[in-house]
Amino acid sequence: MAPPVARGMWIVLLLSLLLALPTAAQQKDWPSERPPRPLAAHSVKFPPYAFKTLSNGLQVIAVSHHEQPAVSLRLILRAGGAQDLENRPGVASLAASLLDQGTTSKNAEQIATTIDSIGGALGTGAGVDLSFINCVVMKDSLDVGLNLVADIAQHPAFAKEEIDRQRQQILSGLKVSYDDPDYLADMVFDRLVYGFHPYGRPQSGTPESIAAIGRDDLVAFHRKWFGANNAILAIVGDVEPEEAFGGAERALGKWGPAGAQAPKPSDPPPPTRRLVIIDRPGAVQTEIRVGNVGIPRKHDDFMALDLATKILGGEGANRLHRVLRTERGLTYGASADMHALAETGDIVAQTNTRSETTGETLRLMVDEVWKLLRDRVSERELGDAQAYLTGSFPLTIETPSQIALQILNAVFYGLDLNQLQTYRERVNAVSVDDVQRVARVYLHPDRLTIVLVGDASSFVKQLPGAGFDKFERISVADLDLSSVDLRRHAAPAAGRLLPVALSVARSVRLRATLRRTAVASEAVHTADVRAARAAPDDDARALIERAIAAKGGLARLRKIRTTRVEAIMRVQAEEGPLEIPTVTSIEYPDRFRVEAQMAGGAVVQVYAGGEYWVQGPRGLAEVTPARRDEIQRGVQRDIVRLLLRAHEGAATATAVSSPDPALAAVTLRADGTSPVTMFIDRGTGLIARLQYKERVGGGMTDEEYSDYRAVDGIQVPFRTVVRRPDAPVIERVVKDVRYNTRLTRGLFTKPGD
Repeated sequence: MAPPVARGMWIVLLLSLLLALPTAAQQKDWPSERPPRPLAAHSVKFPPYAFKTLSNGLQVIAVSHHEQPAVSLRLILRAGGAQDLENRPGVASLAASLLDQGTTSKNAEQIATTIDSIGGALGTGAGVDLSFINCVVMKDSLDVGLNLVADIAQHPAFAKEEIDRQRQQILSGLKVSYDDPDYLADMVFDRLVYGFHPYGRPQSGTPESIAAIGRDDLVAFHRKWFGANNAILAIVGDVEPEEAFGGAERALGKWGPAGAQAPKPSDPPPPTRRLVIIDRPGAVQTEIRVGNVGIPRKHDDFMALDLATKILGGEGANRLHRVLRTERGLTYGASADMHALAETGDIVAQTNTRSETTGETLRLMVDEVWKLLRDRVSERELGDAQAYLTGSFPLTIETPSQIALQILNAVFYGLDLNQLQTYRERVNAVSVDDVQRVARVYLHPDRLTIVLVGDASSFVKQLPGAGFDKFERISVADLDLSSVDLRRHAAPAAGRLLPVALSVARSVRLRATLRRTAVASEAVHTADVRAARAAPDDDARALIERAIAAKGGLARLRKIRTTRVEAIMRVQAEEGPLEIPTVTSIEYPDRFRVEAQMAGGAVVQVYAGGEYWVQGPRGLAEVTPARRDEIQRGVQRDIVRLLLRAHEGAATATAVSSPDPALAAVTLRADGTSPVTMFIDRGTGLIARLQYKERVGGGMTDEEYSDYRAVDGIQVPFRTVVRRPDAPVIERVVKDVRYNTRLTRGLFTKPGD
């Protein structure tokens, strides 16, 4: 197995090879045709509002809007699909759908009769970050509406017959969705972009997870997240603030607190160039998604980046639509959207096209992203996008329900409520320089996530000619989005993000589907492992012994004295992938040598017994003590060494929770080293991932291992992908491995000694 020190050396060598972004080309005034001028903006006055926090922690917003004798009640809870357990996606969605289907005092029919009798409307649901209860009543029924909202928020029955009914409805909906290439493309894109962040999970669940959810799961979710201190209530309409606050106090003033506060989730992976094809034989069109991770809603650059995205593919401008449809006739429509959520977000361009024009369409989409970075947008383009936003804003605050939604969004995302009064001014304050700045910071055309869903055989030959020669092709039937290599290897565990065979007729070929995507083998990068629970030490020891046995057994590992590995190391630079041949030589316990054939000549790096040196075409290079210490920590992370130290008790092993139900996790700690977490495949016992911090205060480094092959009875991953913050993704493909071979004398001797 390749030593981590080699990976560390590779990263240092390659950072200097990455090229800067292409210099800006000649500025263009694009587009060349001027659309009709927008109508003059109408004056907008946001209605007055009042804010109060009740003694139990419930936040209440009252907005007086007397144009209609109606009142809108919106209660939101700060818990949605992102708070689902890793192996139970869909709990929040199912729980929310059941809120109005019976309480401890009213059944579903009685709730429906109550709301109908007062001419009101009631709805419940869940999103990524939140769950909600919406109710609209006439003014004279305000107390009835408040009491009903309070009852279903605090006392859901989660009756078995209602659970079964809702479960079947969700499963039926999933069957339809999983046969929809548009849905598949969105789900795969989200999983690739967000990795093992909760936003990458399917919010509506999977057929396996929905089938596995029991009443206890729903009750636990409700107890944990539904409480006054985790809720916001907006009362908007024909009501004065004092009346609204008094009603809220009577109905919800005795509501107790939620059982938990949401912890900060791991960070999503940084943008990385990767292209995944989901192969659906027989499809005549290809769904295309292109984008990268974005920013949270509260970010200071939200407005400028929103306008940049509008120019790329949104209302008021839409370069993508112009190029792909108007000029080339490749699609019926194309767009770009920015999804800004509580913790982070994403930017995605999307379209569909005929199979035979897939390569051309994809190339044009990526080129438009490049142009937005390289060329300053025109004042006219920016003005059109601004006119759309400012002109459409009055339409979003016409009714009490719309006003309530705007207020709740501001409070939920921690925004200044006064910004609603100055929306137009803030939109118009964004300049061309602002758009270019945020485009260069947050758009990454050299590191885009690309998803193609269609008949791969009809377009894969187009991709190299369009500049996309590196891709993964995965049949829907073979897709396992919880697996590090995206492929199904064993029977699924409950809740895994696996395709589901949908039998449409006895003689029809089974058609597989997928969950809300996982990370491709180049995309796995979670942040800090959530060591939420400590398992007994014997559990951790069992995991270590299982990994040792799967690796080749204790006897074989102890017999390893030397290792020689020939490999190709790949890094994705802007002009394309770079390939560097390497030879790694190891003499255990503490002698490591990496020879890399760089463009300017060979570079040799050696760590031997605490001394580290580098020799390149210009001779020996100076090495700082900090760099030497970093390399030494890398040596101590060698997996063979780690396993043996854990077996011998020289490293402490603790079982921890894993974000992936298919993988067990154990954290190893030893004197002089930072913690290292191993993720072990529950089916094979092989190490699938390694995660650690290279330095105190630094970001998390993630390594993935795949393509295991036996060499002298030892399982060796012939493919390794290393991801760390602020560095390119590095892929290592092994060509040859030899154990206990005789190494050339002097390999680890410093020149001149």
